[in-house]
Amino acid sequence: MEYYVLTLWCECTVEYSHIHCCALLLLKTPVKARKTTLKISIVTISFNQADYLKKCIDSVLSQHFNDLEYIVVDPGSTDGSREIIESYGDRLIKVFEKDTGAADGLNKGFSRATGDIFGFINSDDELLPEALEKVAEAFRTNTQTSVISGCGYFVDASGAFIKSITPSKFTAWRYAYGAVSVFQQGTFFRSEWFRKVGGFNTENRTCWDGELFLEMALAGASFNTMGEDLAIFRLHDASITGSGRLNELYARDADRLFRSALKRPRSERDRYIAILARLRKWLLEPSWLIRRIARLR
Repeated sequence: MEYYVLTLWCECTVEYSHIHCCALLLLKTPVKARKTTLKISIVTISFNQADYLKKCIDSVLSQHFNDLEYIVVDPGSTDGSREIIESYGDRLIKVFEKDTGAADGLNKGFSRATGDIFGFINSDDELLPEALEKVAEAFRTNTQTSVISGCGYFVDASGAFIKSITPSKFTAWRYAYGAVSVFQQGTFFRSEWFRKVGGFNTENRTCWDGELFLEMALAGASFNTMGEDLAIFRLHDASITGSGRLNELYARDADRLFRSALKRPRSERDRYIAILARLRKWLLEPSWLIRRIARLR
């Protein structure tokens, strides 16, 4: 279908409150219709998290969003997780394949995805009600934005509130100095950027999400934030992020990504720059403090 634009061409001057228009032109110029509907693909990686898995899946499937594609990846759980996944029938896409780790599992999931917008939620985390409609509207409104991060909060194993999470705008420089808050559960991105950077680095076992966003930033993706709560991040004894066993691996990955972002190794001087960069973050983006105070009221 062709759409035509009626254009008013004016040479306007304001004299004693009179506006003089010189010509009216009808241009038969076809205009490409703006896409008003967006398909969202969500991937969940599941491995022996049966205690939280049903809550996670229900939080996605209960979204009041019509064009949703949900993919759940399980490489071989033995705690009843697969039976939980199977119970949802064709309401989700199941990927039961062995993988080499979380990043590889996510790549397997997204290789099946056909959406315009991608997001991923861990099997022990949850989306909040209406999250996907808010995400879709944000991308419809911000047509040039590649990646959007929303807010959320940490909860404990029982679901009790711990603290709020407010993301900061992502740049490669900020990420290199640890001066950006990355809330993966509340971050969504256009599918073409995922494919452009080749997906997740399967060798990264600690911060595959941060590396993905860094690669997008280095490739020219535009990042934005939104003030809506989109998801919850559960901390418990068995969670990957909540454990201390990966600290050494994380330090190695952080040094490698620093070199990738700034094209040089980290120096002693960078320790002080990192402190200043984080201080700058708190001074210029005080929303984290405002949200924390608001929750105390």
